[in-house]
Amino acid sequence: MASTPTSEKHDTSTDTIEALERDINSGELNELAVVVEGEERTSWFVWSLVFTAAVSGLLFGYDTGVISGALVSIKTDLGGKILTNGQKELITSATTLGALLGGLAGGALSDLAGRKPILLFSDIVFIGGAVAQAVCHDVWPMIGGRFLLGIGVGLASCLAPMYIQELSPTRLRGRMVVVDVVAITLGQVIAYAIGAGFTQMDGGWRWMVGLGAVPAGIQLITLFFLPESPRYLLMQGKDQAARDIVGKIYPYAKPEDVALKVKVLEAAVHHSIHLAHTTTFFQRFRSMISDPFNRRALIVACGLQAFQQLCGFNTLMYYSATLFATIGFDQPTAVGLIVSGTNFIFTLIALKWIDKIGRRRIMLFSSPGMIFGLVLASISFHFLTRKTHGALIENSNYPSSWSGLVLFSMIFYVASYATGLGNVPWQQGELFSLEVRGMGTSLATATNWAANLLINSTYLSLMDKITPSGAFGFYAGLCLLGWIFVIFCFPETAGLSLEEVKMVFKNGFGIRESKRLTQTKKAMKKAAKEGMIGS
Repeated sequence: MASTPTSEKHDTSTDTIEALERDINSGELNELAVVVEGEERTSWFVWSLVFTAAVSGLLFGYDTGVISGALVSIKTDLGGKILTNGQKELITSATTLGALLGGLAGGALSDLAGRKPILLFSDIVFIGGAVAQAVCHDVWPMIGGRFLLGIGVGLASCLAPMYIQELSPTRLRGRMVVVDVVAITLGQVIAYAIGAGFTQMDGGWRWMVGLGAVPAGIQLITLFFLPESPRYLLMQGKDQAARDIVGKIYPYAKPEDVALKVKVLEAAVHHSIHLAHTTTFFQRFRSMISDPFNRRALIVACGLQAFQQLCGFNTLMYYSATLFATIGFDQPTAVGLIVSGTNFIFTLIALKWIDKIGRRRIMLFSSPGMIFGLVLASISFHFLTRKTHGALIENSNYPSSWSGLVLFSMIFYVASYATGLGNVPWQQGELFSLEVRGMGTSLATATNWAANLLINSTYLSLMDKITPSGAFGFYAGLCLLGWIFVIFCFPETAGLSLEEVKMVFKNGFGIRESKRLTQTKKAMKKAAKEGMIGS
């Protein structure tokens, strides 16, 4: 590769901006400009904003996981009668329906008002939903409280990963988003731990659901001290504020490298502003289908989010205590804590390796483990329920050996899920260009919650109709289809900047193109370190 003089490499003239804009308009962003980003060591500034934003993940995990223990503990507290399966499904599905609507609106609202204000609003909704549940005395108010809470969950699940992505160094972007997923799993662990602690207390379920207001209140206060996304600030014409934030994101980089990074962002944002000013909301929405780049990104993002839910994982989060109680475990909530703890531990593994191994490879390796776990669970349920003709019946005496194998299969399945599918789909924001990122993220998040609603509103009925063995075998089949989707449609995005990822989809789904771009960047960075660039 020919050497590039330093004066040319860090040219800050108008010609450089115009050249970068031409590259973006043609779909060929200047790779050298993106490669030279300086050292990407993580600062306390980045960690503080990531951990604060990840409280949204903690709330997401806690408020979706706490219902498992609460359903076991409510008994006759709502209306004086034991909850029916239909009422349990309504209470659980109300959160998912609210999350579907919140997720659908979140991205579009963030394009209008900014990422941070919508996160603040979600905290207010979280607090309102938690209090509404804690004070209710009938089924329908409980359903209403869960629905309100779900809106907060949907907003947080859409906005927190996107906010973190837009404020993270490129090389560490995947890891930073996984911090949010770690917080989700930690929230589920805390939910099960609190559920186990309050399960014997009269009315303890009210404490379980009400305590969700505490982290929401903490985040509501701390978010005021964090910045807005620099990309959003550039779209609002607040260039100097954006430059200051980028400088804090890359505090160890050379000033000229930071300046070049800002100019790459400015060029990309100028293109997005032009599209935003010359097109209506509905035209941009239509471009999600009509534009080949956007359409392919949307298919990948929505496909991964659908896969994450159709695999049946959240049925364990919502109904695991009920399931383990039925198959003979004396402390079902505590057993559920083992499952959620596995989810947390293996998400930490993903935190370490997702940027090194890559999103695509980690999905290819972990998906077969999910299929194996579900198939083993299906076989175990078949032999477990032979005496009850395939059905799970409360107070039946099931063989402890097969119950133990069911638990082992669940742990294996959850470990595989947490390593890959539990976190990779939430990298969705990186697939979309800036002008449609909020919209694309909303549609992908809504797909997640729509699939979640479908699975969780039919789980108990499916267990009754086709037996537990058939239900888990069905989920295994859906996992197989998801794995095939990953093989043929999911490109690698690790190591590529948010502005580069769009280039991946210029010809098809970009499996080979993403590999080429990644290898090119690695070669250029290696050459830069050896003094071949800028010498």
